[in-house]
Amino acid sequence: MLLRGSGCAYKKCVFCDYHLDKCADVIANYSLNKSVLEKVTGIYSDLEVINSGSVFELDCDTLSLIKDVCARRAIKTLHFEAHYMYRNMIAGLRKQFDGIDVKMKLGLETFDYDMREKRLAKGIDEHDPSVICRGFDEANFLFGISGQTVESMSDDISLGLKHFERICVNLMCENSTDIKPDRDVISAFMREIYPLYINDPRVDILVNNTDFGVGD
Repeated sequence: MLLRGSGCAYKKCVFCDYHLDKCADVIANYSLNKSVLEKVTGIYSDLEVINSGSVFELDCDTLSLIKDVCARRAIKTLHFEAHYMYRNMIAGLRKQFDGIDVKMKLGLETFDYDMREKRLAKGIDEHDPSVICRGFDEANFLFGISGQTVESMSDDISLGLKHFERICVNLMCENSTDIKPDRDVISAFMREIYPLYINDPRVDILVNNTDFGVGD
């Protein structure tokens, strides 16, 4: 379920232009989000909410409506995403959604510190995977960038499955940033790694960034 918020407060990830999907008008955002949330059926008792940023950038009325929709539609599990800088606010969010199993997803991209921070400017100034994962249940990884190898991507998946309940692998897609997909790296991933995890229930693989059925 794709909603709209005030926009990513971090905005420094050099590979990402999702932060352009934003609006400063809180009332307009709520109106749009309400129309989207009205479509929730609860058929799977599980809802993932994304908003081109962090859940903490959604307005209070939208958050209240999400909780109300979960109650009305008997949704038991709710997935949110947040940047690492919000990690100390997660406990409060879980308390706000008491009674619902809240799964928090981290946009990690890779455990490789140099790639993540010096190349991608992700803003996670921590090396230890056991520290990075605290408070988070799930993680996004970004593959298909020059400098990545079959070994580095395999290591990321192995560490991801060790420290998180589930992971989502995103292959780099062309966008407006200067970071471009490396077709050789993507081909290596599809040939060597994809077949090993395509049927793993703990691994989502997005070959295209719209494979979840949201976005343009």
